This record gives sequence, C-alpha cells and structure tokens, in this order.
Amino acid sequence: MEVQGSSGSYQEIDVQAVAVAVFQGEKADEGFLKGLDDAAGGLVKSVLESEELKGKEGETAYLHLSGGNGLKARRLLLIGVGQREDYSSASLSQMAGTAVRILRGKSLKSIAIVPRVETDGARAARTVVEGAIIGLFEPDKYRTEDKEKRLIERLVVVMEGEDDTALNRRVEEGRIVGEAVNFTRELANEPGGYLTPTDMAERAREVANEFGLSIDVLDEARMTQDGMGALLSVSRGSDEPAKMIVLKYTPPYASEQTNTDLLALVGKGITFDSGGISLKPGENMELMKYDMSGGATVIGAMRAIAQLKPPVPVLGIAPCSENLPSGKATKPGDVVKAMTGKSIEIINTDAEGRLVLADAIAYAKTLGATRIIDMATLTGAVSIALGDVNVAILGTDQDLIDEVIDAGREVGEKFWQLPLDKEYSKQIKSDIADIKNVGGRKAGTITAAAFLKEFADGVAWAHLDIAGTAWGDEARPFRSKGPTGIAVRTLVNFVERDARTRRGADEE
Repeated sequence: MEVQGSSGSYQEIDVQAVAVAVFQGEKADEGFLKGLDDAAGGLVKSVLESEELKGKEGETAYLHLSGGNGLKARRLLLIGVGQREDYSSASLSQMAGTAVRILRGKSLKSIAIVPRVETDGARAARTVVEGAIIGLFEPDKYRTEDKEKRLIERLVVVMEGEDDTALNRRVEEGRIVGEAVNFTRELANEPGGYLTPTDMAERAREVANEFGLSIDVLDEARMTQDGMGALLSVSRGSDEPAKMIVLKYTPPYASEQTNTDLLALVGKGITFDSGGISLKPGENMELMKYDMSGGATVIGAMRAIAQLKPPVPVLGIAPCSENLPSGKATKPGDVVKAMTGKSIEIINTDAEGRLVLADAIAYAKTLGATRIIDMATLTGAVSIALGDVNVAILGTDQDLIDEVIDAGREVGEKFWQLPLDKEYSKQIKSDIADIKNVGGRKAGTITAAAFLKEFADGVAWAHLDIAGTAWGDEARPFRSKGPTGIAVRTLVNFVERDARTRRGADEE
C-alpha cells in the first residue's frame, strides 16, 4: 500500500473515500463538521440529528455522496472516537484500523483519513499509518477459499496546515513500524511445522541481510561449549535443534556515551510448546505455535530499528527451541546447569520459557549489554491477573520500567507494573539445587520474573509478560483475530526516545 501525507484540504484529495473522526456529542452546526456537512450536501447533519451516529467510540456511518458536492471523494465514512478529551494514540490507531477494514470491505482502492488532531499532527500521522497497516493484516495465509484478496492501494493522511517534509517523514516512519508489527504477527501465526527454530533463524537472517543488521546464529554445539544447559534442556525432547539468534544494530555514528551503553532486547522463541513431559491439555494446544511471540517481537522491532536508524546501538536476542516430549526429553526432577553456573531443579517442564531466557539474558551480558528488556508469553497467570488489556511489566530498575511504560503510553499500548519483592524469590528456592523453575500456584507471573531476576544481576532489567496480550481471541473492528504484535511499537518508541535523551546528554 502506498502511503502519503497531505497538508491540503481533505475536500481536494483525489480518492474514492474519505474517513473522518467524529467526537461524541458533536454537532454539525459549526466548525469542522459544518464545513464537512456543507460539502456532503447536508448528510452529516442528518446522520447526527437522527442519532444514527452519536460519536461513541467505534460507531460508524457510511455515506454515498451524489455528484456535484464539495468533495472529490464520492463516499464518506464517519467514525466515532468518543470524548475529545479522551482522544489518545490508541484512539487514533484504532480509528485508522477501523477505517481501512471497513473501506477495504467496500472494495475501495484509494482512501483518505482525516483524524482531526489539534497538536503535533505529524506525529499523529505516524500513528494513523501504523494503525491502518496493522488493520489490514489477516491471518488467512493458508486458506484456499474465502481468502481476503481485496487491497487498498493508496492511503492519504490529511493534516491540514502541517509542514509537508515533517509530515511525510512521519508517514514513512509509520509505514516502517506498521510493517514491522505485521511481520511479527506473520511469524506468530505460522504453524510450528512451518516455523521451526531453524526456520526462525533463517527468517531473521533474511531481515538482517535486507536491512543491514549483523547476525550470528548459535547452534547447539556452540551453546554446549558456552554452557547453556538451561536452554538446551528444553530442546532435548525434539528432533529440531535449538538456535540462538543474535541481531545487532550499529548506528552509522555513535557517541562515546552510546559506546558504553548497550540495550538488549531478548525474546522467548519457543516455536511450539506442548509442555514437554508435563504435557499440556489437548484443548487449544494448537495456539502454542504463538509461544515464540517474544522472539518474533524482537526480530520485528530490530527490523524497524534498522530502517529508522536511531543513533544508539541495539542488540536483539531470540533463544529458539521446541518443547516436546520424547524418550530424550528433560524430566521433572532433573537438575540442569545454566550458563552462569547456577543449578536449576526442573519441577515442571512446561515452565520452559524462563529456562531459555535465563541463558539468553546471561549471554546478552557477555556481549556487553548494560540494559536488558525481555519479553515472553511466559505465564498463564498473567491472563488471570490482567486479562488481554495490559502487559505485565516487572524488573529491577524503576527508571527503565517507567520509561517502557511511558513509551507504551505514547503509542497506545498499556503496561501494568507488578511487584517483585525479595520475598517472592523464596518460592523458587530448591532443596537440591540453587533454584527451581516454578514457585507454586501463588503469584505465578511474579515468581517467573523472580526466576529471571537470578540471571539479570549487574544490569538494569525489565521483563514483559505478553502471554495475555500477544493473541486476540476475537476480531475487533480495527484488527483481525489472532496475533497482535504487542510491544513492537513500544520497543521501537523506547529506542527512539532513548536516542533523543542520550543525544541531548551528549550535547550538554
């Protein structure tokens, strides 16, 4: 899809349809809607006065316009966005996703979106483009019938009065990030038989080659040499070998300060999770293809970072494995040794994500990481605690945690901090080893983070549990059901914010 910004009048845009945000309780007697109503021959006022559309979030009205009106477009889509004071980045993104999904359903090829923001229109245009591209994703890759083949070929984001250079730069950024989110969703949607650890490493290599990242893929021999017994214990039951994907973005130039600081993004890449010997129930096990969403998020974020080129280096690590039962599989009661030398008693082989992350976090530290953000579909408990609305965030560095939360708020993704008091670590103490890989039924999300904390000493660390938010069970007006690509936008925005902060520090 071609995307572009326009600082001109929406009335002059040569497209088939225009989508316009409408606030709750708004009338067409004055201001913007008065001009839109005049251009539409009184239809807007008619729809609002009849209360066919009240402007509540998600409401829509699709209008056909007669020739000779004040719009070049012959169709108008009104989209309710709720109260003006509640209009946020999430609202913008969802409004754009709703617009493209409805108008694609009408077989239209060219559309314009008028989001009606009052400040920082260029930044809002980026959010609109992100939301639109995310809205177009469909999980129907393997369908041979009823496959969505309709395409929107051209999208124009209208921000009247904005500087064209800044506007189109932001639109291009939105395209990059939106496509990175959909890339992540595509990976998460792949069946485990089509995306093994080896396949995932190959997809990462394609990204690295296309966008100029350096890449290293550790095989099992190298991981054995480095003592990664925790990660390798997970792959023992599978015929598919584990892989450790290491991507590195190096900016064209770097300051002395950025040379001493290295952010690592670490994501769990379990390409299929049966639970191992601690076998999961069969119902809904097919969804466990998405257990590599953390690793996919890392690769997707690095794909965008490589194109946006912030002036700070970033490391991306995805430890990948299958977790299957066999005669060779790790058994409950076994003891394995992590890269750090710490011994781990395996209580439940279905708590495997923390094992692969433990060695990945330790490896990131050997590569010079000073700050680590890990992400994983780690615990079912997080869905009980926070549902599918907030990502759980925990960690050891409050500044880092706050920065992630703020970066998420700016792009419309929600994070909620859970506690990580030292008392929770008592639940993972083992009688026969240093620690055990589960801490019982109580505080499951927190004790999983407490386990990872054992390997994150010496660095600023934050952990994102995306198990409740990485998959949408139901379609939304602005998004298909299936993988969501949660946290890609947040991580990219975090890196960009961090780069601006460090650039300012270098200039002082």
